[in-house]
Amino acid sequence: MPTLYYAKDADRSLIADRKVAVIGYGSQGHAHALNLLDSGVDVRVGLREGSKSWAKAEAAGLRVTTISQAAEEADLVMVLLPDTDQARVYDEQIAPHLGEGDALFFAHGFNIRFQTISPASGIDVAMVAPKGPGHLVRRTYTEGGGVPALIAVAADASGNAMALALAYADAIGATRAGVLETTFDEETETDLFGEQVVLCGGLTALVTAGFETLVEAGYQPESAYFECLHELKLIVDLMYEQGISGMRFSISTTAEYGDLTRGPRIISEGVRAEMKKVLAEIRDGSFAKEWIEENETGLKRYNELREAGRTHQVEQIGAELRSMMPFISAGHERIEDVSGG
Repeated sequence: MPTLYYAKDADRSLIADRKVAVIGYGSQGHAHALNLLDSGVDVRVGLREGSKSWAKAEAAGLRVTTISQAAEEADLVMVLLPDTDQARVYDEQIAPHLGEGDALFFAHGFNIRFQTISPASGIDVAMVAPKGPGHLVRRTYTEGGGVPALIAVAADASGNAMALALAYADAIGATRAGVLETTFDEETETDLFGEQVVLCGGLTALVTAGFETLVEAGYQPESAYFECLHELKLIVDLMYEQGISGMRFSISTTAEYGDLTRGPRIISEGVRAEMKKVLAEIRDGSFAKEWIEENETGLKRYNELREAGRTHQVEQIGAELRSMMPFISAGHERIEDVSGG
């Protein structure tokens, strides 16, 4: 059985005497820093000089310093920068200030799993990974709730790394919802797989292919958009609230029969084989190597693919239709700065 922790299992005193540095003030960074501050933790935010997030963090009531100074002051450093920036920043501005008894935390296991960061001995290395975007981590905390999180330990120099990670999770509100113990390997591999095969890559490719199939067959792009993208939220909300069976109970029997009989034809054995190949590329490090090299060579392919997606007909039609439905975006703040500082 998995190990789940709640507020009653956490000892907040373990973080009460710590000086915490949150490195980055993007989606997760702002949520962690503000939640820690509201929980009474001695927290500072470390940003690069000239960061556009500097003024935002100060306006929110946080103390802001350079990354090097934050790491020097702190004895617990939470790194919340983009995956491909972390190794360079760690080597240049964080590692020189870490010593025995300090703790190094992450919210995603990428750089530890693929060994682009190799902390020195004598340092606790742990992960506290909320399973939700930063704006939700912050909002639910202010409302008295929390977002579930994963915790893991890669190095337990002090013998107390797991308890410290749980105290940190408690301070950002995660123990209100539940904290699941995992490993850096499991979190990294399942997270990348979920993003690539289901949540982002698989979903966007399925929506786009369905849209294109209808348009190429002569149907109105607007009708194709409504069927293949707009209504998706309704189905996902049902699955989120009630599971797959609950969703099927809520739709028509015609829709359910089509789901049960045609779905397996779309996710065929060939698709399942490709899923296994994607997982293999994640586990053997091929994807990490490819992504790191893409960043080091100027992101040409990434930017070309991103622009092709942005200019696709489904996006153009969607923008027009959503402009006629202002209620869709009402009350939702767009998170523009996710660079982490």
